[in-house]
Amino acid sequence: MSTGLIWFENNLRVKDNEAFFKACENHEKLIAIYCFDPRKFEETKYGFPKMGKFRAQFLIESVIQLQQNLADLNISLFTFHKKPEEIIPEIIEDHQIEAIYFQEEWTSEEKQIIDSLKNKLQNIDFRSFYTQFLFHPEDIPYNDFSKIPKVYTEFRKECEKYVDVRDEIEIPQQKPESNLLKNTSKLPNLEDLGLENFEQNPRTAFPFKGGEDEAWKRIKHYFWKTKNLAEYKQTRNGLLGEDYSSKLSAWLANGSISAVSIYHEVKKFEQEITKNQDTYWLIFELIWRDFFKYISLKHGNSIFFLSGILNKELDWNFSKEKLQSWIDGETKEDFVNANMKEIAVTGFMSNRGRQNVNSFWAKELKQDWRAGAAYFESVLIDYDVHSNWGNWMYNSGVGNDPRDRKFNIKKQAERYDPNNEYIDTWLKN
Repeated sequence: MSTGLIWFENNLRVKDNEAFFKACENHEKLIAIYCFDPRKFEETKYGFPKMGKFRAQFLIESVIQLQQNLADLNISLFTFHKKPEEIIPEIIEDHQIEAIYFQEEWTSEEKQIIDSLKNKLQNIDFRSFYTQFLFHPEDIPYNDFSKIPKVYTEFRKECEKYVDVRDEIEIPQQKPESNLLKNTSKLPNLEDLGLENFEQNPRTAFPFKGGEDEAWKRIKHYFWKTKNLAEYKQTRNGLLGEDYSSKLSAWLANGSISAVSIYHEVKKFEQEITKNQDTYWLIFELIWRDFFKYISLKHGNSIFFLSGILNKELDWNFSKEKLQSWIDGETKEDFVNANMKEIAVTGFMSNRGRQNVNSFWAKELKQDWRAGAAYFESVLIDYDVHSNWGNWMYNSGVGNDPRDRKFNIKKQAERYDPNNEYIDTWLKN
């Protein structure tokens, strides 16, 4: 009887997960694992953990839900607070695993882990799948990643013209009950990961839990119950409350739902309710997310360099004091301060806020943009390596913005918070 191993990372779902589907299809027996890699929670050179408490809590909730959804399919998910390259060889040996199935990764830290495993396990079949895109890499109109355009609009128009989004992959059939194994593995809590427990702030614009079922619950609410999708473009620059935008980014980031699933749900909404510029705009944002994934495929580690993908030498500075006052929301700009207070106590910030605090840090203070990106990596619930570093480069003048624009913070505040409601929420309460 052949046994496969599905190694979950940022693809914490059973629906539309090709790696998982193929593993189920190809093996009579299947074991699943997830590793809370200790390296993800280590302190960075800037003095904060690589993954902070908000995203870690959302991750724990997502893994718990994945464990339940897999158990319904008679598949055991083993969880470990260990490095994958330490525990996976043990699992392989104990269960006579023939093949490992996982999501394809290409950023350096993830690649190092995969390469290290391949060196240790030379007789094992490694099968990876691109499961985090809207437009599958095999379908895009560029025969290699070096041909990806520098400008988003060109990428979007080409893909919209030539690429059909693939169908969703269904949830695999249930395995026999005999496939379930006794599971003594322990799920870590925040304290185990070196992080502090917290109470959710009542002002948060993201009062949600992690997990695949929660992602679909959000879609049910935002698309079908309130029909807010029909006004998405008009409201997406909001600052307060849970319904000014879809808020799907956190589930997308850890793969509790796929971009393909969201796309098809938008198309269904367009058929059954209404099709307008607002509904299209959510697809536009999914393509924007794809674009940064392709940019990182094209440029590799350049997305982490000070000079960015443009190899542009600018006059950067770095002051620990300025970093701390920016983080603490103690700058000269109330709009920046309100946004920084929000992210510090909730792990979330609006898209409008992110652009402004980034522009202020990089363009006004002229501080090393990577420190800001690293702080976002630590605190954001919806951190995605490609979107975070791609957007930070973009707004800092070393990425894909052809106009290299700088935000006028005061005008932005007047336009998007004319009655000071947002600023008062975060600076007076």
